[in-house]
Amino acid sequence: MSSSAYPGGTPQTTQNRETWSTRKVFILAAIGSAVGLGNIWRFPYVAYENGGGAFIIPYLVALLFAGIPLLFLDYAVGHKFRGSAPLAYRRLHPRAEGLGWWQVAICFVIAVYYAVIIAWAAMYMIFSVTEAWGDDPAGFFLGEFLQVSENVNIGFDFVPGVLIPLVLVWAMVLLVLAAGVQKGIGRANVIFLPLLLVMFLLLVVQALFLPGAGEGLDALFRPDWAALADTGVWAAAFGQIFFSLSVAFGIMVTYASYLKRKTDLTGSGYVVAFSNSGFEILAGIGVFAAVGFMAHSAGAPVGEVAGSGGIGLAFIAFPTIISEAPLGTLLGVLFFGSLVFAGLTSLISIVEVIIAAVQDKLGLRRLTATLAVGLPLAALSILLFPTTTGLNLLDVTDAFVNNFGIMAVALVTVVLLTYGLRSLPLLGSHVNETSSIKLARGWRIMVGVVAPVVLGYILVNELIARIQEGYNDMPAWFVGVFGWGMAGALVVVAFILSLIPWSSRSAANHPVLDAEANAGKEAAR
Repeated sequence: MSSSAYPGGTPQTTQNRETWSTRKVFILAAIGSAVGLGNIWRFPYVAYENGGGAFIIPYLVALLFAGIPLLFLDYAVGHKFRGSAPLAYRRLHPRAEGLGWWQVAICFVIAVYYAVIIAWAAMYMIFSVTEAWGDDPAGFFLGEFLQVSENVNIGFDFVPGVLIPLVLVWAMVLLVLAAGVQKGIGRANVIFLPLLLVMFLLLVVQALFLPGAGEGLDALFRPDWAALADTGVWAAAFGQIFFSLSVAFGIMVTYASYLKRKTDLTGSGYVVAFSNSGFEILAGIGVFAAVGFMAHSAGAPVGEVAGSGGIGLAFIAFPTIISEAPLGTLLGVLFFGSLVFAGLTSLISIVEVIIAAVQDKLGLRRLTATLAVGLPLAALSILLFPTTTGLNLLDVTDAFVNNFGIMAVALVTVVLLTYGLRSLPLLGSHVNETSSIKLARGWRIMVGVVAPVVLGYILVNELIARIQEGYNDMPAWFVGVFGWGMAGALVVVAFILSLIPWSSRSAANHPVLDAEANAGKEAAR
């Protein structure tokens, strides 16, 4: 394709666009993005609370009929249109650019608070050596460590024990991203992901030999077949898949845009999807083996000590296990080290979505774009979250950006691309050009029918619940500003960013791709 096809000469997004050195590096980076904190502390409890072993059935259905098809959709958009999320969607159709900026805005919000959880995990890896939490892990976490304020508001009383590791987390992430796609992101995942896998395998092996481990695994995998009749269980399975595969974040669109032209997209997608799910099941085994030990030590049923997933599991329940388990120090270092590495690979991918978008929009060099994005992100993160009021802000923001950000943009994206722009035939054809496993009509049905129905059901249910129940007994003004307000602001910001003119270096209006898109639309008719 000659450079004369592009206004302003050869754009950064074709010949000069960075690429992964090999397909294997892309797969490692994509797995690193998908495997995050939620795999370790969210999946085990979602499975436990939704039918145990029986949950595997709706989980696999969700993976095969929604998660993987949407993953292929992201790959197709990024790989065909060779740009960050906003640029790729704009090249698909100018009216679709806002979808990309919506995803960028979501990544911005997530990155701001996600980094502080990595900082907590890094400190707890050190605390595991001395079991610094003593006899009261809950009191230590909320009191001595985070120094959580009794007032639900925004304050700027900084906690040094969180502030310092948070600064180091951001320094590491920005150094990796400044180095570029292959030299930075690729190399980091080649190092971090194997380390994560080795550490977690050692953790699982150690947990399996703890007294009571079998009781924990029995509680996790004992099937409750009656749960399959509950639509909420199926919704939970689809929700878990959407969150864990990194679809609708702009991540896979961006990562796929760095792939070489002749790449097996579907083969890569299946490897990423099943690797992610395999790690989730591995996490369930390790976590519930440890929880079974905790129940055994307390002389109580697993259900009484299981509690709930998330921050409480990682920073309150697990320290209790570490204090009582043989070789507890090793168990703690492995567990919290796994959280650090899983968090870093995911945070790198999240911030890359923003950097790539700014780089494309303004025609900036990699280092300039990294600093333009990374420094404000780090500053906002450091200003808001290593404080005595940071925990409540994190809780509300995380809940609303996931349920009313990611779910909403995923729903709008599949509806617009299926029924508004009728882009699925064009995108499916592109995937089939180089892929070993071809996409047939069934893929369009899963993306255009199954995914919107499930996403709409989950979104409406969550909307009704939040309106009727509020959120965790927090003040209405706090939830209104940092929950509902933030979710609404994502859309407004996306619209405003889509109005900013593109740099000529980005070749946002792509004559060749526009012609192909128009041909695809005609074929769809």
